[in-house]
Amino acid sequence: MIYGKKYVPNMKEFWNERYAQKEFVYGKLPNDFLKKYLDNQCPGVILLPSEGEGRNAIYAAKRGWEVHAVDFSETARQKALNWASENKVQINYQVADLEEWDTDMKFDCIALIYAHYMPDLRTRLHRKFVSLLKPGGTIILETFSKKQTEYITGGPKNPDMLYDSGILKQDFNELKIDFLQERMINIEEGEFHNGEASVIRMIAKKSVSP
Repeated sequence: MIYGKKYVPNMKEFWNERYAQKEFVYGKLPNDFLKKYLDNQCPGVILLPSEGEGRNAIYAAKRGWEVHAVDFSETARQKALNWASENKVQINYQVADLEEWDTDMKFDCIALIYAHYMPDLRTRLHRKFVSLLKPGGTIILETFSKKQTEYITGGPKNPDMLYDSGILKQDFNELKIDFLQERMINIEEGEFHNGEASVIRMIAKKSVSP
């Protein structure tokens, strides 16, 4: 999901139109990096910002997580809720502008899967997500790296919306980064994420002590 406040009116229309397709445009399988993480964790409360059609939310719910998702696309939410019903799982899915969205909840895990934001908004949102973690909570992230401009396999065309290790270290400097890696992968996530791609993966944890 590509997201920037000054682009919201046009981008919201763009994403509603894209998600209106009958097919799941990023596939029905969960992101592989997130799947492997969830498969090795005890379920808790998870937040999925910019969740889109719900592929990761529904997988997490099947694994026993209490799932909360946020996106600004009404079409994506309805598609995800219909699919959740078919799978007999429950997800809490809100339609909101992430910058204006607020909650009193704290989360064991926040999963940022291809959640690309404009730089000024990105920093604010990343710091907001840190504040929403429980002590000991984890942020898991997979996004396209700056090198993805060399490929046509998905992601923003604007290089300012792509990430590198330095950006993530700065944005999440309040967390202990357990894993941070830039690598090439063969991405197979529906029509719009398909082929060789340059990604960054991160797992970062909030300290238990104050």
